[in-house]
Amino acid sequence: MRTLTVLCFAVTAAAGDIPQAEWRARILATLHAPDPLPALALRHHGAFTLEQGITVDKVSYSTQLGMRVPAIVYSPTTPPAMRRPALIVVNGHGGDKFAWYAMYAGLAYARLGAVVLTYDPAGEGERNADRKSGTRSHDRIVPPEENGRYLGGLMLTDVRQAVSYLVSRPDVDPARIAAVGYSMGSFVLSIACAVETRLKACVLAGGGNLDGPGEYWDKSKAMCQGTPYRSLAFLGDRAAAIYAMHALRGATLLYNGTADTVVNMHVHGADFVADMQRRTAALVPGKTVFDAMWEQNTSHRPYFVTKPVARWLHGNLQFPSVPAGGWDAIPQRRIADWAREHNVPMDSLYATYDREGGTLGLWNNLPGIARDQLMVYTAQEWEKARDTLTHEAYLSRLPKPKAGR
Repeated sequence: MRTLTVLCFAVTAAAGDIPQAEWRARILATLHAPDPLPALALRHHGAFTLEQGITVDKVSYSTQLGMRVPAIVYSPTTPPAMRRPALIVVNGHGGDKFAWYAMYAGLAYARLGAVVLTYDPAGEGERNADRKSGTRSHDRIVPPEENGRYLGGLMLTDVRQAVSYLVSRPDVDPARIAAVGYSMGSFVLSIACAVETRLKACVLAGGGNLDGPGEYWDKSKAMCQGTPYRSLAFLGDRAAAIYAMHALRGATLLYNGTADTVVNMHVHGADFVADMQRRTAALVPGKTVFDAMWEQNTSHRPYFVTKPVARWLHGNLQFPSVPAGGWDAIPQRRIADWAREHNVPMDSLYATYDREGGTLGLWNNLPGIARDQLMVYTAQEWEKARDTLTHEAYLSRLPKPKAGR
């Protein structure tokens, strides 16, 4: 599979400094994201160890409006000689910590020596009223439009609190934390990686093609994407402004398939992304802006489980457990075959070869983990905590519109 890379670049022409602090503060305020962040209120719910030398921790932490986020954390079982890099996985629509790619990324990068956090987004997994996955329950439009801003702020805060958790771990190097997002997760991270300066690197897979007024992202899922993105119109050229803040924070990679019809990438293409790079560079002279890489003739995939993205992340995080033979010594496995072998469910809409099923994942012998093992709460604990977890409980906490509005 041939990979085409659009190289990063910088310009040196003089230009005014962007008001990054003001922009970040206004983004947070517009999306009702708490600033400063609330207390983490971390709880540990247990752990288990896999034969492959990977420990799986079950934790939860607080987020916007007093809600809680259940998360799974993968890490090498052997005590580290020095602090480890860390990674946050942000899911696409219908995905959660049970999704094959969240599990696979956790296992694959833990084998490379990293600590990896995956969590349930709003309305999925243990944040779903029936503890189900793939429901997309947060897509239901709940007026007024302001609620979409709140939901955008919730998703932003989920990520930022994940950073806070990783920073709190004694085995994590706080200067080597990255985040990777897929599809909806790429949109969430496009904003989160603009405002969360503690992130060293970010990968946006199956997305990142931020466009203009009335185009794809403005018209996409209203609650979690369209409304939050439209609300950032004060930035002017939103894509350039957002990626300028990325450039001032650290490295970012957009990784996509040239035939991705899910997020309009087949229309936007390399010229569209190169133009975003040029416009971004004009705002931050002398800074290196985001990288862009492509896989030819492939569609919507969480490319961060693949070797090219892992190598890019290694350049920023320095994984301690790359094999002695280097990256060429790491075998790969077709995801459809791995999922079939381990009875790991895949969304039927995305299990095809051109989409997720055809992905070549790092390693060839990672285990599968049963769904019940990845539950953070026992059934009894979950019933007691549901008012701080479910999407319906979250909606009940949103401020009510004032009379006459």
